[in-house]
Amino acid sequence: MSEDTGRDAAAVRDRGAAGDRDGDRRGDRAMVVVRDLHRTYGSGATAVHALRGVSLRVPRGELVALKGRSGSGKTTLLNLVAGLDVADSGGIELDGVALSGLGEAELLRLRRDRIGLVFQSFGLIPILSAAENVGVPMRLRKVPPREREERVELLLALVGLADHASQRPGELSGGQQQRVAIARALANKPALIIADEPTGQLDAETGHAVMELLRAVVRGENVTALVATHDAALLDVADRVLELRDGTITDHADDAGTAPAASPQPSAT
Repeated sequence: MSEDTGRDAAAVRDRGAAGDRDGDRRGDRAMVVVRDLHRTYGSGATAVHALRGVSLRVPRGELVALKGRSGSGKTTLLNLVAGLDVADSGGIELDGVALSGLGEAELLRLRRDRIGLVFQSFGLIPILSAAENVGVPMRLRKVPPREREERVELLLALVGLADHASQRPGELSGGQQQRVAIARALANKPALIIADEPTGQLDAETGHAVMELLRAVVRGENVTALVATHDAALLDVADRVLELRDGTITDHADDAGTAPAASPQPSAT
C-alpha cells in the first residue's frame, strides 16, 4: 500500500468527528422513509403477515439497528427497502425517491449505484481474490482500471485488510471475509448500506469488531446504515435501535428529531 493511500484510509477513519455528522444531518429529508408498510405471504389460514403497518425514518449519517427474533420481519423490511421485494401497501422513499415509481431497470441501477448490500453468508466469489471481489461492483459500472484499483486499495486499507488483497475467501477467516464484503458494499460509494445479520456467522468478539467497523464506515464514508441483528451485545454500537416483533415496530430508542415514536399498529387480517 502506498503512503498516500495509507494517509487517505486514515483520513477516512477520522472523518467521523461530530462536525461531519452534523453536516450529514443537515436538511429535513431523511435517507430512508417507510410509511405504513404491509407485507403478507400466502393467503387464507396459512398466510404469514410479515409486516403489519411499519413506519420509520432513518436520518442521513445514522446507523440504525433492527432487533427482533427470527420471523419478526427484519429481513422482509430490509428486502423491501432494498427494492428486492414489493410491499402489499404503504410507501418507501430512499433519498426522496419513491420506490413505487421505479421500474425494474431503475431499481437495478438504484441497488448498483446507491445501495451497498452486506449479507450474513458474505456472498464472496470463491475463485476471486479479496481485491477482485471488492472490484466487482466497479467492473459492472465500467469504472476505469486505474480508478478501480485505487478505490480497491483504499477500501481494503479502510477495513484493515491491505495485506490480504491477493488472498481468496477460503484463505481468510470469517471476520476477514465479512470485512471484504463490507469493502465491496462500499465500492460504488453508496448512500445507504443494508446489512442483514452481518455477524450471524461470527463469534461474539469478531462480530463486535465488525459492527464497530460498520459504525466507523458510516461516519467516515458519510453513509447511512440499516442493520438487522438479533444479537443484543452488538446493539450498543448503533446510533438508534428499533425492535420488530410480529411484524410491527414495538420499541424506539429515539433520538430527538430523528424519528417519531411508534404509534399503535393495527393487526392485519
